[in-house]
Amino acid sequence: MNLSAIDLNLLWVLHAVLAERSVTKAAARLHVTSPAVSNALARLRSALGDPLFVRSGRGLTPTPRALELAAVLARSFGDIETTLKGGAAFDPKTCTRELTIALSDAELIASLSKIAKVFAQRLPHARLRVVTLDSLISSGGLAGDEVDLTIGPPHSEEGVHSQPLFQEAGLFVARRDHPRVKRLLTPERFNAERHVDIHLMLGKPGAGHRAIEAAFAAAGLTRDIAVTVPTFAAAASVVASTDFLCGMPKRVAQLLGRALPLRILDGPGPPFPFEMSLHWHERTHLDPAVTAFRSVVTTALGREG
Repeated sequence: MNLSAIDLNLLWVLHAVLAERSVTKAAARLHVTSPAVSNALARLRSALGDPLFVRSGRGLTPTPRALELAAVLARSFGDIETTLKGGAAFDPKTCTRELTIALSDAELIASLSKIAKVFAQRLPHARLRVVTLDSLISSGGLAGDEVDLTIGPPHSEEGVHSQPLFQEAGLFVARRDHPRVKRLLTPERFNAERHVDIHLMLGKPGAGHRAIEAAFAAAGLTRDIAVTVPTFAAAASVVASTDFLCGMPKRVAQLLGRALPLRILDGPGPPFPFEMSLHWHERTHLDPAVTAFRSVVTTALGREG
């Protein structure tokens, strides 16, 4: 049977009659007349090819077909009513949702393992999905329906909520046996060497990149870019096998330095500090599962750096 051929209001009437086992009581419950209820039942009998009820004393006894429908209608109307009231009490321990966060390469290296650990503890039956910033942009950003959260520098965007997470320290690395750069990187040496640049989003510089470039210019520092790559991992690999320098977050440099012959440098000034925030959209602001997901991230990363 084609569901579109049935007036769904008739199913609401059937649900009431099944609950009351009386046309009169069902009419009172629905605030309609008894003939209106009887007419609705007649239309359903015709559509379903089943009598649905037979008289038994002063009440109505449902047929097996009506009893089969009773469980489905009770569950369906119950779910609809619960949803319209704001949802059932949320239990993170039984949540089976897939929750998605978009992370930069730096956060994939330095933050994901911490997020995954707390996620497994707080939401043991949910699924954590991680995508890149490119995927975030191509799917419509946080206003789309693909991504729940992202981490990045503070910024203003209509409909987007933000919460400070931690302060990141930006510094420079070179290969350990660099012939001209040892531990101290002077402004003069910084300007004389060639550099690896990182464009994290769609192969273009983002807000954080532009802020760092402005800080360099204010300090009289200029970079001669030799190679541009899309990830910090790729940048570290290039630096480890060349004489190029590269700037990256301190946490990333420390982790990659365990696997590659990298040296963290002092200078050409104090580590460049920048704030990192958690971002989400108004569309998920009151969603209990995403609220629990936000708590996972803030617990895992809050005020580190």
